[in-house]
Amino acid sequence: MNEPAQSGEAGEAAEPGEAAHGVTTGAVARRLGVAPTTLRSWDRRYGIGPATREDGRHRRWTSGDIAVLQEMCRLTASGVPPAEAARAARAGPVPAGPVPSASASAPAAPARQPGSGNGLPLGDVRQECRGLGRAAVRLDSPTMDEMLGSLIGEYGLVTTWEEVMVPTLHAVGRKWETSGDQYVEVEHLLSWHVSTALRRVSIGALSGPRASAPPILLACVPGEQHTLPLEALAAGLAELGLPARMFGAAVPPEALDQAVRRTGPVAVVLWAQARSTAHHALARHVADTTWGVKGARARTTVLLAGPGWAGPVPAPGMLRPGGLREALGLLRGLCEAATTAVAGSGAAAQRS
Repeated sequence: MNEPAQSGEAGEAAEPGEAAHGVTTGAVARRLGVAPTTLRSWDRRYGIGPATREDGRHRRWTSGDIAVLQEMCRLTASGVPPAEAARAARAGPVPAGPVPSASASAPAAPARQPGSGNGLPLGDVRQECRGLGRAAVRLDSPTMDEMLGSLIGEYGLVTTWEEVMVPTLHAVGRKWETSGDQYVEVEHLLSWHVSTALRRVSIGALSGPRASAPPILLACVPGEQHTLPLEALAAGLAELGLPARMFGAAVPPEALDQAVRRTGPVAVVLWAQARSTAHHALARHVADTTWGVKGARARTTVLLAGPGWAGPVPAPGMLRPGGLREALGLLRGLCEAATTAVAGSGAAAQRS
């Protein structure tokens, strides 16, 4: 299915009567990917509204009004506070590049500022989190897609994940938990766009050189549905050229056992979001699983990833990384050791 063209895109055709009578709020909202309630709120709070109203009540947006809205969307998505963005949008579009401050003499905004994105409890976070949060609340898919791609390109995968994606996802989750059934659609859409951005990193790295080590298996424990952290890890491994197999959510113990025996992995990463899903018996079973010829049996290293594994120090054969960056470092070291061991055994076989 083709998405509707955004206002101002080449080839967009005006609806019948638009030029003479303007566009309804619903039509503008669909064009910009913004909730109609957001447009009404901007009109009421900041004066970002239509120049004319049919019969004195119904909003009718002209092309000039829509241009102001587009600039408002761009600025708020970049992290500019709505009131400041409204002033700048009414003054007219600014050239592409860094968003100017409210006054020429004002100091540059710090990288991290307390605040929120449209009511999200973000706290002290990078300014980009606020822009991503506002785009998520507006259900603004094009802006989220563009922002996530640009952030990964500028800051790298790990920094974008740890300092932008995770704080924004957590803020949306907290808002959902405290607002009844509200914001569920925001969380779902944001998660989908984060997943898409991570998958693009993985796909883009497939053409690069690959290590010759055995694969790394990534799996959520039974009953665990949170896959985004493993998707971030899979993207990071792809960037490093390390082979991985992603099995996703709620992998049954029998299926995981078969995957381990069939692939002989250098490591198995088990994700548990909560203590209620952490499966210690399964982790111990995977760590004890052996394969290979008699007399040269091999085992895998198990990484217990996620807050669900909090507690005593893992048993031998298990590691508990503190985050994405540490997990990537551990797995790279394990793969390098495995590659060295394979090369050494091959050289020994040739000498004999």
